[in-house]
Amino acid sequence: MKNPNTHNPRIAKMTFASVYPMYVEKAEKKGRTREELHQVIEWLTDFDDQQLQELIDENVTFETFFQRASLNPNAHLITGVICGYRVEEIEDPLTQQVRYLDKLVDELAKGRKMEKILRSS
Repeated sequence: MKNPNTHNPRIAKMTFASVYPMYVEKAEKKGRTREELHQVIEWLTDFDDQQLQELIDENVTFETFFQRASLNPNAHLITGVICGYRVEEIEDPLTQQVRYLDKLVDELAKGRKMEKILRSS
């Protein structure tokens, strides 16, 4: 398996706005709502709907997106495999944060209950 840290520069330069529509499509295709997606994003980053839209309009990179975020203190409870990598084993903080978000969107799309997605302990 490739080292996930080789993806860091590419991930840092990707814009959140370019990936966001795919998150929405993935969630809605599986019967979840944009509001649920925003709830998941807000849990992880503390960005409300208005802040999220401003970041999209600004076309910020993932690096800037997560620099401005207040990561949930329970984010470390997000575990499992996404894109072939165990999120808890990814060493680069930015890559790990992006994969946290990917994992939460994946769980949402798979129909996991919101209480489980928004780890409360």
